[in-house]
This record gives sequence, C-alpha cells and structure tokens, in this order.
Amino acid sequence: MRFSRKNLGIPYAVFLLLFVVAPLIVIVIYAFTNGQGQFTLENLTGFFTDPNTLGTLFYSLAIAFVTTVVCLLLAYPIAYILAMSELRTKSVIIMVFVLPMWINFSLRITALKEVLTLIEGNLARYPFTNAVVGITYDFLPFMILPIYTTLSKLDGALREAAMDLGADDLHTFLQVTLPLSVPGIVSGVSMVFLPAMTNYVVLDMLYNSTYIMGSLIGSYFSAYNWHGGSMIALILLAIICLFTLLTTEPGEENERGGALL
Repeated sequence: MRFSRKNLGIPYAVFLLLFVVAPLIVIVIYAFTNGQGQFTLENLTGFFTDPNTLGTLFYSLAIAFVTTVVCLLLAYPIAYILAMSELRTKSVIIMVFVLPMWINFSLRITALKEVLTLIEGNLARYPFTNAVVGITYDFLPFMILPIYTTLSKLDGALREAAMDLGADDLHTFLQVTLPLSVPGIVSGVSMVFLPAMTNYVVLDMLYNSTYIMGSLIGSYFSAYNWHGGSMIALILLAIICLFTLLTTEPGEENERGGALL
C-alpha cells in the first residue's frame, strides 16, 4: 500500500476542524441567537448602541495603540544598533531581552508591580500608565526580534551605494534602511497590538479596574450571557482580521528586505 504525503495532513485537518472550526461555529451560533435559540441581531446592535461596550472597545484600542508606539520607539533603536554593530556579543545581548520571557508571566508582573509601587506608592492613581508600562514590559521582545532579524539581513551594499551617490547618514536611513525594515516593523506591530487589546491580566495585577475587550468577554461569560459574550468575541475577531489585512499589503519586495521605494 503506497503512502501519500497528503495523508500527513490528515491529523492537522482533524485538529483544525475540532479545535478551530467547530468552536468558531459555536461562537457564531451563540452570537446570532437568543436564549430561546431564535435568530436575532440584538446582540450585534446592542454592542454598537451600548456606551459601556463602545467605551471598552475604544479604551482597549487606546491602550494597544500607545503600547505599540512605545514598544516601537524603544525597540527600533535597540534592534538597529545591534544589527549594524560588529559586536561579538550580539547573541548574548539578544538573549538578555529574551531571557525574561522564560520566567513565569505572573512572577514578572508581580515583580514589576513591586517596582511601580516603590515609585508611585498607590498604583490606582495611574491606571492607564501602569497598563501601558506592564504590557510594554511584557511584549517588548516581540517587537525587538522581528525588527532585528529584518535589519540584520539587509544588504550592506545598498547603504554603501546610497552614500557613494551623495546621501548622508540621515537620508540613507530614511530612504534605504527604514523602508527595507518595514516587514519587521509590521510583524512586530502585529505581535504587540493585537495581544495588547485583550491582555487583561496585566490590568488586573496592576490594579486597573477598567475593562478591556478580554475582561469584558470574560465578564459576559461569567454572568452566563454566552450570546452577548460570543458576539463581542466575534466582533473582536473581525477587528483582528481587518488589522491583519491592513498590515499585509502586497508590494514589490527586495529579497533581502522590505518594499523598495
């Protein structure tokens, strides 16, 4: 009996059907039905007419946006310096940034909470700032690594050619290095922005009582309102898919970097 390579995909197909497709179908069914199992759009209209849910959505987007910007501003210079330098200890420095990820998440946030308590005293006074600091601390390596990987693969001859043509360091960076590093930036932004919208554990541990999307969904299911919670989860999924589509625009790409201008 001949064994086809296509058969190797059967376990993955079964896994996707059972643990991805089937739960998603259940969420869709609950989102568009009521307690009697009848089709309804009340859950959808209720989300966009309830100021509490809309406020939570905008608050989540604000935290995710600010956190992503802070991570990018911190990560790009670090990744750029490491990628362009000739240090023999690059791998060691990268390991320093990655090493905290090997420690339990709760322990790291607890340690950060103690540091913030020493600085601020009462953490409840700066809930938004604490949330941004906590999520930035947690996701900064996810911004550094893709940018560093992209920058380290750039062809140095492109920068040398720009300088030979009269471009100074600033113009070389803006017109060559930065455009070619866009794939790494997009990857890092996606890896930070999307989880930051739903990472309510950091807010809870840093005494931020404001809901974000993840905690809002949990509160609906805790109250046995599976229909409303499913609709919010479905809307969040749609936002994530839309964001992913917007950050994966096709373009002419250099084989060693990003899109060429």
